[in-house]
Amino acid sequence: MSETSSKTQNGFWVSELNQLPEVRKDFASRRAVKFYDTTLRDGEQSVGVVLTPAQKLEIARALDELGVGRIEAGFPRVSAEDAEAIKLIVNAGFKAEIWGFGRALKADIDELLRLGSRATVIETPTSAIKLKAYGLTVDEAKRRAAEAITYAREHGVKVAFFTVDGTRTDLETLHDFYKRALDAGAAELVVVDTIGACGPEAVEFLVRQVREWVGPEVPLHFHGHNDFGMATACAVAAVRAGAEWIQGTINGMGERAGNGDIGEIAMALQGLYGVPVELNLKKIRGVSALVRQTARHPLEPWKPVVGENLFLRESGAVASQFHIPEAIEPFSADLVGARREIALGKKSGIDSIAIKAKQLGIGLTTEQQQTVLAAVKRAGVEKRGLLTDAEFRFIVHRVQNPS
Repeated sequence: MSETSSKTQNGFWVSELNQLPEVRKDFASRRAVKFYDTTLRDGEQSVGVVLTPAQKLEIARALDELGVGRIEAGFPRVSAEDAEAIKLIVNAGFKAEIWGFGRALKADIDELLRLGSRATVIETPTSAIKLKAYGLTVDEAKRRAAEAITYAREHGVKVAFFTVDGTRTDLETLHDFYKRALDAGAAELVVVDTIGACGPEAVEFLVRQVREWVGPEVPLHFHGHNDFGMATACAVAAVRAGAEWIQGTINGMGERAGNGDIGEIAMALQGLYGVPVELNLKKIRGVSALVRQTARHPLEPWKPVVGENLFLRESGAVASQFHIPEAIEPFSADLVGARREIALGKKSGIDSIAIKAKQLGIGLTTEQQQTVLAAVKRAGVEKRGLLTDAEFRFIVHRVQNPS
């Protein structure tokens, strides 16, 4: 496949090695991957983040427009504000399914029922270290989980069973937790890497193992954290092994190093492996901006998919290739609703000046371009940053109108 035909088909300019049969064989028959967003619950667990009910409703609306299949509206027994947010979101009439989150406790289910939620995650610790931390025996945890799931199902609530620290749980024990959850009425299962303790190979092994245990009909989720910087790779591995739902957050918000970033995961699946995703990626940067502004969390400018630097070029050597996007970028800015821009500063080159001047409708002679470039470089060093368009215009004015 040529670069041109690749762009025409899908806007990705990745290595053709990604299309080799031995690379894609486990992805070839995958149905569209769906996303379960937990920004409003797990994302808000980021240290120092507090979202009001109105803000949660605004973010939920943006998630719905993004095409997220399920929105986890919150954990109502955390606070009255969380309960209010869930009620607002449940009653908003979104296309996405609205899910709640609860522990294996009847009181948690009752609160979700009071708020009108008819689908929820039910969690319980499963690893030896977590059970010890909670002061539970493994038998008690299994009993509580089964009772809570049965109670929820008897009251018309769909349940996805969530094994806290599942990736550090003895396999035989984990198998029994899942079996009892299904017997109690759980409709779906979540494979959970609570503290980001697995690499992608281990996640793939575990998801395949769970799939073998429960058969092809039970929907499987993967919920991962990013403590080793592996959350995206682990999510891709989970899909390779048969997970249909990926749980994550916008911008990868979450405790410690954060959760899997659903935008990043969607781009990797679609662009590198040809796996269809149920997400409107043209809206991802807008939703990212809304969440980081609302949560008052900065975002590194080089962050994949949504970072400010992805389509911004300062280096003169790169600017000389600006007219051929596929030479300097792995995917089209159009895919994520972004604009390609030239930035001016210390590292600018003559092509940077020519492109910026053209964009601003400024005419410069070859000699003036050289003079402006020298002045831009000096200004970038003095400022230790990028120049604004206004600063560039001022330099041009001085060059064209020497006193």
